[in-house]
Amino acid sequence: MIFGYARVSTDGQTLDAQVAALQGAGATKIFKEKVSGAQTDRAELKKLMAALSPGAVILVTRLDRLARSTRDLLNTLDQVAKAGAGFRSLADTWADTTTPHGRLMLTVLGGLAEFERDLIRARTGEGRARAVARGVKLGRKFKLTPHQRQEALARREAGETTTDIARSYNVSHSTISRLKP
Repeated sequence: MIFGYARVSTDGQTLDAQVAALQGAGATKIFKEKVSGAQTDRAELKKLMAALSPGAVILVTRLDRLARSTRDLLNTLDQVAKAGAGFRSLADTWADTTTPHGRLMLTVLGGLAEFERDLIRARTGEGRARAVARGVKLGRKFKLTPHQRQEALARREAGETTTDIARSYNVSHSTISRLKP
């Protein structure tokens, strides 16, 4: 079975051209959605992945219709492979897991993506260590000043509700609840 997947980012765009191309290439069932590729929760893509069976093929018009980044693409293709299915892109002929050449290209891409991720992790770690050595405090800034924290603790100790205290500082009640004496 050949499953098509068509996606556009906004309501102003149309799926017609993608659907026609997918049908012309033999897709028997097409999953369509109008949602940004940056969304990780794409309902139709989830349905498509759930419908996969060994021997099935996912067909897209272009790679960017399926995935926003190389990492996202490789994660999705890993799920496809685990289901025993294949993948083809009409515009990107090298992206075809139903052929040995396509599998080789995607394996090389996967290795490059992993190498890049390791380099980024190393550079980020080095930068973080240099910042800490310079005395930079990492993480989110406190919502309350030290004086406000002491004041809020005193008010909490005096029996005032966390909701009332939080409202006066324009923070959530959980911010006040997490304060340690």
